[in-house]
Amino acid sequence: MPIKIANAELEIMRILWREERPVSFAEIIDELTDKKSWSKSTINTLLIRLRNKSIISVPAHNTFVAEVSEQEYIRTEGQTFLNRLLNVNAKNLMTALFHEGSLTRDDIDELRSMLDKELEKGEGENRE
Repeated sequence: MPIKIANAELEIMRILWREERPVSFAEIIDELTDKKSWSKSTINTLLIRLRNKSIISVPAHNTFVAEVSEQEYIRTEGQTFLNRLLNVNAKNLMTALFHEGSLTRDDIDELRSMLDKELEKGEGENRE
């Protein structure tokens, strides 16, 4: 299921992902009022939206923690992007990149290594 985070909400998530700990409302306000000139009310609204989507939680009064990892978001956002905008799957994208010459030899070697690891995992699962 895609994780829907609006661009403004993403600014808050970047703080939470970077800190990797509960972050206070005051810390978020300090950073975003300097960076974005947003009001406390705007930031509070964004936090409420993220909490309502279960993307963040409030472990203690006025502190916030990410419930969705950055890697999980990137993975789902990347797949959503491919499906929605490019209307292609990962195989077709890789094929296009390969044929247009966008992949370096190092890129190809790294991809080959990742594919080999995935195949090994799959073989291990099939043996059980």
